[in-house]
Amino acid sequence: MRWTIVGFSALGLTIAYLDRAALSVAMPYMSKEFHISSAVQGVMLSAFFWTYALFQIPSGWLLDRFGPRVIYPVAVGWWSIWTALTALAQGVGSVMVFRLGLGIGEAPVQPANIKVVSRWFPRKERAFASSLFDMGQQIGTALSIPVVTALALFGGWRLAFIVIGVTGLLWIVGWVAVYREPGEHPRVSAAELAHIRSDQGPTAGEEPVGANTPWRELLGDSQVWALMTGYVFRSLAGAFFLTWYPSYLLDDRGFSEADFGMVGWIPSLIAIGSTVLGGVVSDRMLASGLSTNLARKVPIVTGLGLSACIGFAPFVESNAALMVILTVSSAAHSFAGAAILSLPAEVARSSESVGAVAGFQNFGSQVGNLLSPIVIGLFLAAGDGSYVGPLVGAAGCCLASAAIYLFWVRVKPVTPHHDRPAEPAEHGERTTS
Repeated sequence: MRWTIVGFSALGLTIAYLDRAALSVAMPYMSKEFHISSAVQGVMLSAFFWTYALFQIPSGWLLDRFGPRVIYPVAVGWWSIWTALTALAQGVGSVMVFRLGLGIGEAPVQPANIKVVSRWFPRKERAFASSLFDMGQQIGTALSIPVVTALALFGGWRLAFIVIGVTGLLWIVGWVAVYREPGEHPRVSAAELAHIRSDQGPTAGEEPVGANTPWRELLGDSQVWALMTGYVFRSLAGAFFLTWYPSYLLDDRGFSEADFGMVGWIPSLIAIGSTVLGGVVSDRMLASGLSTNLARKVPIVTGLGLSACIGFAPFVESNAALMVILTVSSAAHSFAGAAILSLPAEVARSSESVGAVAGFQNFGSQVGNLLSPIVIGLFLAAGDGSYVGPLVGAAGCCLASAAIYLFWVRVKPVTPHHDRPAEPAEHGERTTS
């Protein structure tokens, strides 16, 4: 059952990234209709991340308080409505309002997925499980290119937002029907429950939903700040593929709309397999007896280091070579993702603070996502449309992120200030025969 649960998490993230990436694919069409400059396009592409970042930490608290069974479908319903409303946009102002609404709704998605994995998987399976749900971002980004392009060519860019919005509402039905906590799920056998609880690591124990989150301890712990800062720099680089990537290929490299629709999705497609590979490598390293610190850091540092090859992109003339560079960079960036997403469960002092730690980490992600499109837009405006500065800068951010995870992050549980009492056996606990 745990693999079914993480499959629903992956589908939820797929829809989320399909929603958020739709604007970048539709932007060339919208910019012609609304006559939008490069600088303003950067602000529009960034608007989603303003509220997405702002609501990360509250989302983590809500998930710890009410659990993913309640918060996740509420979030998907909210963001699906705002996605569909984008079809009513009449200019820059209305597009930004709808994107701000979308950002509020999508804020809980990654903390929710991380929380689900921490509750449903033992430590030795978390990186692989995280890679499975994290595939959703690559699948959603990859699908956005052919889906939005096809819908835009068929019925206009507004139709794309309506179709994607309705898709999210359908997901809610499945989640509400399937999701329960492991100890409450009728389809979880005694053997699977024992397996799930066999190695919960620093988040051991099934605590009651609603326990107090140790905010003061979290804010005072350098490792929480390390996770957040590392993700800031990682996202400063990765946000290029979510925002300016379509415009780069269409406007700067001379791709036709048909060519872009056929090959533009390749980096995201390859990144899907790379995401899973990163999770498998991390968990295999842990199973071989290496420390959790090494098992998580090796995929992170090697992936981010290789991803810096994006800095070579503006200096190659062949579009075929360009696509190879962008594909390698995207795949390497994704290779690091599963291990990064498993870190909140390794750092959190208890299962009840995983959502909060994940919220802090994802807040860092969204700070990078928020700044990146604005900075790229300003670079383009100041540099006569040249992408040299943005892409070389992205390479530098990859290397900075790798250095933070290598030298600052130490994978260890946050030490509580007091001993927690032993937890009573769950009423009606299953027993194996």
